[in-house]
Amino acid sequence: MNRLLLDTSAYSGLLRGDDDIQRFIRRADALYLNPIVLGELRAGFGAGQRARKNEGHLRRFLGSPRVTVLNIDEETSERYALIMNSLWSAATPVPTNDIWIAASAMQHGLAVLTMDAHFQRIPQILTRHVPSRPTSR
Repeated sequence: MNRLLLDTSAYSGLLRGDDDIQRFIRRADALYLNPIVLGELRAGFGAGQRARKNEGHLRRFLGSPRVTVLNIDEETSERYALIMNSLWSAATPVPTNDIWIAASAMQHGLAVLTMDAHFQRIPQILTRHVPSRPTSR
């Protein structure tokens, strides 16, 4: 089964119409977000000019039967600690929110769909990395 946890960059790529992101999403059996991704998205919406439009797109996306929002719980925190300690030992910095996203992926056996290369530094998870390209707009 092809199950993907979207990070913020992947969801944003979907909204921008990135062909590679759309292909991964079309092929997925199930899609997941976690509250960290939702918070990052909504913070970005609030800072932009199209907050209402973007929130509408997000609501429709979340309403899909293929989409589930994962909870962050005690087990997630254990995975977070494991990943964080591993990254500290390797002197490999990764943004804190992305470690929480990785911990959710690890907990639920999901691959992270992302446009951010630093997820590939986290050996405990699988990634589907789509390199970001400059926009032509």
